[in-house]
Order: sequence, then structure tokens, then C-alpha cells
Amino acid sequence: MKNLTYLEVINYDYIILGSGLSGLLSAYRMANDAWFDDKSVVIIDKEIKNQNDRTWCFWEEANGEFDSILSKTWEKAFIGNQDFQQSFEMNPYLYKMIRSSDFYQLVFDAISAKSNFTFINDKILSWKTNGNSVEVQGKNKSYNGYYLLNSFFDVNPVLNQKKYPYLKQHFIGWFIKTKTEIFDDSEVKFMDFTIEQSGNTRFMYVLPTSKNEALFEYTLFSEDLLENSEYEKAIQNYLHNLGINEYEIVEKEAGNIPMTCFPFDKQNSERVLFIGTAGGWTKASTGFTFFNSKKKSKKLVEFLKSNQNLSRFNKKNRYWLYDLILLEVLHQNNELGAQLFGTLFQKNSIQNIFRFLNEEGTVVSDLKVMLTLPKWIFIKATFRALRKLV
Repeated sequence: MKNLTYLEVINYDYIILGSGLSGLLSAYRMANDAWFDDKSVVIIDKEIKNQNDRTWCFWEEANGEFDSILSKTWEKAFIGNQDFQQSFEMNPYLYKMIRSSDFYQLVFDAISAKSNFTFINDKILSWKTNGNSVEVQGKNKSYNGYYLLNSFFDVNPVLNQKKYPYLKQHFIGWFIKTKTEIFDDSEVKFMDFTIEQSGNTRFMYVLPTSKNEALFEYTLFSEDLLENSEYEKAIQNYLHNLGINEYEIVEKEAGNIPMTCFPFDKQNSERVLFIGTAGGWTKASTGFTFFNSKKKSKKLVEFLKSNQNLSRFNKKNRYWLYDLILLEVLHQNNELGAQLFGTLFQKNSIQNIFRFLNEEGTVVSDLKVMLTLPKWIFIKATFRALRKLV
């Protein structure tokens, strides 16, 4: 990987804006595919990603692509609300955790070994298509490329429309350490809805990384953010109710992930493709990002090798409609989230739900999952969703 002085001007084959998950996944796959060895690729970001700034989790069978950098796996998952609590064996799935610093190291090691890859620190001001190329204007200089992969997310197009519901998955998390060994580190609390809902969809998400270390995240699926003190007070109360009163806060993290079926693909053109959250890669109904981005980036690299018009990359499937229906329900009846998710896990195997949420089910298995949900609410939401397709 090369570092350039600002006096050099090069026409790149591919410009990747942003070194977040989607940009780095795409670059990683390109670096590991010999087809791109004679293609010039530049990644531009104002930051160098080398810190532990986030945690990604996903369910997957054993022997996955990124198993070498997993920091923790779990075999069991707890789901519960006021009426239903149960621990599930996830076999053949494991719930997997990756810390971002390990992911960044893996990717930058791969692209650093490639002389055709360049990383540039610069703040992006604008970009435009100019004939058969794309011109990107940075604070320090401009860059020209034949194709642009843009991961910078602009929320304004989503906010400036009313057609597609828009919720946020927002949270604050504490990594804590206790003096005594009190956690069952074989089980993740996937969604604990036994906490006060206060008219929203609220749950505690608990990832024990050892017998005396765990991440506690107070998470909401809702329209509006809270004051930081509200998230942290909820975590304190939850720990107190568990009898955990002596602990050290080792680290904190926060997030605000868009949940929407807004058609981000309409922004794409022949030479510009929005990727990651900016391209609708986040799973709209759950806010999960890593697994979806892993699949999307793999498809993207194969697509790039076909030299097709980039606007043809995105293809909607039936899961886009399923997500839209669920978001219609949660947008109008946000207080029902605890009941709906509890019902899903009470009446279906966790394996079928994971296949459904990973968009890997059959039409028959998907219908079995959906038919366990409150019918009248979802029928009305389905009609509202279908009207948006016209």
C-alpha cells in the first residue's frame, strides 16, 4: 500500500470514500482477489482506523470467514419479556463477536501488502461525475477515478421524506469488570425486554466476555434519542437489580444506527455506488450491520469484475418487504416491540429465526415465522407497505 504526497495526481480505477466497515470490507476483498492486482484503488478518510471504537456481533455457523479475529463466541442466547423468558441452544449457530481494532488490523495488513492500494488522510468536501470519471474534492487536493464507492452516510434524504418509516437503533454500552466471577460466559442476553418499556421498544443486551467481564448495552428501537444520562441510569438500575453493585467501568461505547427501507439505491449511478449504511446495507428490521455487509461486499466485488453499470448492483428481494412491514408496525406501535419479539422466539425455533433474519430461509419457513405474529396488526401493515410499492 502506497502513501502519496499531495503533489501527485493519479486517475484511480476505484475510489473508496470512508474506511468504515463497508469500505474496508470491500477493499479487503479486492486486495484478496487477483483480478484487481492491476487496478489502482485508493481509500480516502479523514481518520486512520486503528482504535477499538466499536463491537460487531452476528450469528453464524462455525468455521466462518473471520473466525481468526473473533474475540468471543457464545453457544446459548437468552430472550425474554414480562411473560416469557427462555435460554436457547443456538446450535449449529454461534453468536460471534469481533472488536473493531482486530478487524482494522486484519484489513490494513492485507491492503498494505498490495502496491496498487493507497490510503490517503483527507477530509472529503464534495464529489461529482465528470463524463467517464468521478472527481472527488478533498480539503487537501482533488482525486479522479473511474468508479466511486461511497460509504459516507447522509441522513437528510431519509429525514426529508415521509413515505418510508424511519426508526433508530440507539444505545450506550458499558464494558464492566467485577471483582468476583459472576457471569455465565457461555450465554448472551440477546434481548432482555423485562426492563421498563416506557412506551418504546427497549431492551438490555448483555455480552459476558469472561466470568467477571461483560458488556451491558441499553438499546432502543425508536424515533427519538434519549439524554445520555437516561441510558446510563438504566444500565445502573439493571446492574443493581442483578445484585452487581461493585464494578469497574473499563470502557464505554455508543451507537445510533438507522432502521429504514428508504431506497438508497436510487442515489446510485453508472459510476457511483453507495455502500454500507449509505447504501442500505444495514438490516432495516434489526440494525445489524456486520453480517449483511459481509455478504454484500462479497457480491459487490464479483459485480465489479463484470464491469457493469453500478446502478444495476442493488436488487430488492422479499426480505426488503418483510423489513418494511415490521418497520411499519414498530413505527406506529412502538410499544409493542417487547411483545412482538417475545412472541417470535416463543413460537419459533431460534434457528429458524436466525435463518429468517439472515435472509437465508425458504418461502415456506419464512411464512411459518411471520404467521406466528399478531395477524390483524401485520395485515394492516402489509397493506400500508404494499401501497408504497406503487
